[in-house]
Amino acid sequence: MSESTVVYPHYIRIVERKPNGWRIRKGEIFYNRLPVSIDLQDFELMYGVSEQQMIIELFRINGGRQGYYLANLRHKKYYYCGLEWSGIKRQLLEIGIGREDPNE
Repeated sequence: MSESTVVYPHYIRIVERKPNGWRIRKGEIFYNRLPVSIDLQDFELMYGVSEQQMIIELFRINGGRQGYYLANLRHKKYYYCGLEWSGIKRQLLEIGIGREDPNE
């Protein structure tokens, strides 16, 4: 895995705020324990949150400042991670997702 690789659960979304708008970063699913095929990008079906509602909540926490954000759709919690990609990993660790050294 490279330094830019981030592994996170399906209920987390990484969102980037740029001058021209919000961009939800698409990830790849490497493990799915669900017995049926579900579109994990369908926020409303999975978590009862529309994409628009998520963006409104992200805007509220930091006034829509540029940078990276995390959305925990399962628990309806939203975080600002700063301007650097490393802020994503740091925030995930703070909320109990992942480890500094994945081999431990």
